[in-house]
Amino acid sequence: MNQNSGPLAGLRVIEFAGIGPGPHAAMLLADLGAEVVRIDRPGAAVTNPVVERARHRASVDLKTEAGRAFCLDAASKADVLIEGFRPGVMERLGLGPEELLAINPRLIYARMTGWGQEGPLAHAAGHDINYIAITGALDAVGKAGETASPPQNLVGDFGGGSMYCAFGIMSALYERQNSGKGQVVDAAIVDGATSLMSFFFGARSRPFLSTDRGKGMLSGAAHFYRCFECADGREVSVGAIEPQFYAELLAKSGAPTELAEAQMNPANWDDYADRLAALFKTRTQAEWVQLLEGTDACFAPVLGLDEARDHPHMAARSAYVEHDGEWHTAPAPRFSRTPGTVRSSADDGTDVVANWRKG
Repeated sequence: MNQNSGPLAGLRVIEFAGIGPGPHAAMLLADLGAEVVRIDRPGAAVTNPVVERARHRASVDLKTEAGRAFCLDAASKADVLIEGFRPGVMERLGLGPEELLAINPRLIYARMTGWGQEGPLAHAAGHDINYIAITGALDAVGKAGETASPPQNLVGDFGGGSMYCAFGIMSALYERQNSGKGQVVDAAIVDGATSLMSFFFGARSRPFLSTDRGKGMLSGAAHFYRCFECADGREVSVGAIEPQFYAELLAKSGAPTELAEAQMNPANWDDYADRLAALFKTRTQAEWVQLLEGTDACFAPVLGLDEARDHPHMAARSAYVEHDGEWHTAPAPRFSRTPGTVRSSADDGTDVVANWRKG
């Protein structure tokens, strides 16, 4: 494994292997320099080399005394612990926060779940789609007259899950500087997704920002904030909300002059959208890119993942980096003095923990 660098260099993290948001939260910390020991089940293999990068891996049977002893030793020396089991599992293993904070009062114990540690659904199975469903987020995504469309698992697992988990961990670490004490971070996807909806919750009396499918300006109902199909079947996106950007879109694209009238009147949106749809079908995606990209028309082509990697802007920012023959997403955000790095994983987690000093 490469030498740790980044703003979190020196931070020691124990990650209990899981899926989805837990590993992603650990990746965020590892990318920025934290030393992460991932505790895997015996015989476990890497399932996602990008999300599981930059770890020291330790094969541990949590149901054995030796396995539990290893975890207790690791937790006694760590700064942060991340686990994503259902409520009560870690307690039954003798590795709950009460036990571990007793041996390491400075430990930040992060619990990453969908429903949270308590509540009527806390012990029920679920996935991203279920968690965002009860928060109002899923209901806001899709077309009028059709069922809701899951936005992959970006809003729940990662937006409302791992990002809030990492934010909670860093907040608890900051507080620890003053108190000297660790604490439990209850990172529930339902809480994070609810927080993500704050803007819309606060604006729910404003029709333009409605979360009703087919009505809100940002949901694809407006002709100036949606995607259009091109002559070659590819798609482009426009987001020309402000009048000056909307005027630029119309002028650069050669749209009918009548589209300049009453942009913000929802009564016009369907008709104007049909006119723009016909216009965008007269050129290929590449031709529209040549005409509109880089202007103030608020335009971008809709790209697949491999195309995104090769886009000139993304390439200029090194948004994707090649490491050991594998393409990775680059660490984010960027730092001027202590940049994060993409590092390989290594099966030396047991040795790493043995070399940690208590403190």
